[in-house]
Amino acid sequence: MELSPVTDLPEIRPGDDLADLIADRAGDDLADGDVLTVASTVVSKGEGRTADLTEYPISGRAQDLADTLAELAGEEKDPRFAQAVLEESTELLIDAPFLLTETRFGHICVNAGIDRSNVPEHDLLLLPERPSKSAARIRDGLAEHGYEDVAVIVTDTCGRPFRHGQRGVAIGWDGMPASRDWRGEQDRDGRELGVTVQSVVDELAAAANLVTGEGAGGTPAVVVSDWAFGDLAGSDELFRSVEDDLIRQALRGWEWEGGT
Repeated sequence: MELSPVTDLPEIRPGDDLADLIADRAGDDLADGDVLTVASTVVSKGEGRTADLTEYPISGRAQDLADTLAELAGEEKDPRFAQAVLEESTELLIDAPFLLTETRFGHICVNAGIDRSNVPEHDLLLLPERPSKSAARIRDGLAEHGYEDVAVIVTDTCGRPFRHGQRGVAIGWDGMPASRDWRGEQDRDGRELGVTVQSVVDELAAAANLVTGEGAGGTPAVVVSDWAFGDLAGSDELFRSVEDDLIRQALRGWEWEGGT
């Protein structure tokens, strides 16, 4: 497998055609059968998913959340930011010592994935409203440039329970299954695998994040070539349903009892 950054992309602004910009710069690095990963930051910028704190009238709930977080952190917290998080979420799973939410497209992350960096002209950068639809639009745009079979993954970075640091994850994809199912296959000792489902889009997002980087000198798009999904069964299921998510069920009955 080879990962190649798409370099020299300009600062993305609302209305910019990402497929057009990437196709012009990818050259021979991109070919049918490849996977293109695109950071959610530039997808959001192209879709105009920026906002200012003044756009969020403060509700009582947002004020209460900000007051609680401020007391725990020992510093002031802006209730308008808490309001933005609430408006971008369908469920608030943890309200202290941080806000863990489910986004409107099913991704669970801190602060609804709202970014306060890399937004030179605004206060906030929101995640794409429907990242898989965003991936489909980019894929369709690449097809217009002659790349008729390129899968697209929209990526983001987030922390992981029980571990330090962040890693790349997929929040949207098109042109390939999200996972491949090893259940029913055999391990090296001939034992049948009963639970193994490999989150392929997450693994490719994490690999690409090693190339994109996190600082100012990074690139938001990476081409994954010489990789194949294989002949195992695939699935588009990535986000667990409530009924299938034991951790979310436990969190619904959990309350913060203080501490730092």
